[in-house]
Amino acid sequence: QVQLVESGGGLVQPGGSLRLSCDASGFTLEYYAIAWFRQAPGKEREGVCCISKRNGNTYYADSVKGRFSIARDNAKNAVYLQMDSLKPEDTAVYYCAAADHLVLAGRMLRALEYDYWGQGTQVTVSS
Repeated sequence: QVQLVESGGGLVQPGGSLRLSCDASGFTLEYYAIAWFRQAPGKEREGVCCISKRNGNTYYADSVKGRFSIARDNAKNAVYLQMDSLKPEDTAVYYCAAADHLVLAGRMLRALEYDYWGQGTQVTVSS
């Protein structure tokens, strides 16, 4: 059974850091494009960043460039999202997602491209 499980969310003060984990079971993440999305209350789901399956290229939304970093650990079958310099507007439920087909570069932050989703983890940035 294909499953993605996020962890690492929590409450952090502005300027702080968190590292989210996305652990996979039932399939090998290395062969999938993986993305992180987030959804704040009353807002649409937003693509945050992703890593391609072929060459490991990464893509980031403008809102998180220079602050967030995505990385794979193939040995642990996991993907991580390092979030630094967090802002209150980063508050949201964060989801990881996997695509088992080739996703074109211009579409890697589009939710419809992804086939499998985790249940999400809450990130709250507040003083």
